Amino acid sequence: MARPKAAFGRDTGLQFRMLLTMFLLGLVYAGFVGILFAAGAGAVTMVVVIGALVLAQLFLSDKLALASMGAKEVSPQEAPGLHAMVERLCIQADLPKPRVAVADTPVPNAFAMGRSQKTAIVCCTTGIMNALEPRELEAVLAHELTHVKNRDVMVMTVASFFASIAAMITQFGFFFGGWGGGDDDDGAPAFAVVLLVSFAVYIISFFLMLALSRYREYAADRGSALITGNPSALASALLRISGEMQRVPDRDLRAVGRMNAFFIVPTSVKETVATLFMDHPPIEKRIARLEQYERELQGAAVAA
Repeated sequence: MARPKAAFGRDTGLQFRMLLTMFLLGLVYAGFVGILFAAGAGAVTMVVVIGALVLAQLFLSDKLALASMGAKEVSPQEAPGLHAMVERLCIQADLPKPRVAVADTPVPNAFAMGRSQKTAIVCCTTGIMNALEPRELEAVLAHELTHVKNRDVMVMTVASFFASIAAMITQFGFFFGGWGGGDDDDGAPAFAVVLLVSFAVYIISFFLMLALSRYREYAADRGSALITGNPSALASALLRISGEMQRVPDRDLRAVGRMNAFFIVPTSVKETVATLFMDHPPIEKRIARLEQYERELQGAAVAA
């Protein structure tokens, strides 16, 4: 008998973090406009540059991510098993089926990208498809589809893009130091203020992106448990992925490291020391929550 569709409750914690992240991204926009004003740019230049950035983050972010991974979109004829699995999970999650891509890399991982549910794409590496059992891969795909369901993929895409922009603002501020030119010190105070604001916005955006990234992973783990009804499968997958990651050459891990914020398990899991700058919660804590979901589902089944 077909399993009923997963019932997703509203995650107010995730929604609050997403709104706060978007608010701070607005500050990044404001900071960037201030930089252009200080540099003497006209209104036309600002409109063109800001418009180009908005279009780039909306329409090119997923393409750039796939290109950085060496991934390519695959058809149902090229990957029938993978497409069938995604289609079944989308029915359970009440989602439109996303595009499916495969990256030919030994790094065992998966991620989702896209500006909306209708334009989303889910990517698996050959490493993860070779490492996991079908039930584990299904749990991983359900995790990625939850990111699409929660729409946090779009927020993280924008957040990562503008965290980079804020860093560039700071770097350009040093490069164009003073903006007044020559021995004229009149521009120095304005330069210092704009530079400090840009740096502050970068720091705030960076740490907020980390907090959002950690929280959204817990939310996606919960979604996978609801969609598949098998939290232990995802727990097993997380352990297997982190174990396989230890055997991947550092060269291959560095090649895809820029995608860590989107991976189900970051390549930094190979490092033994957890830090404040981790963009994912520790594997142990994720597994502990999945075990709790398992007990809750078993209790609900007994009660029924």
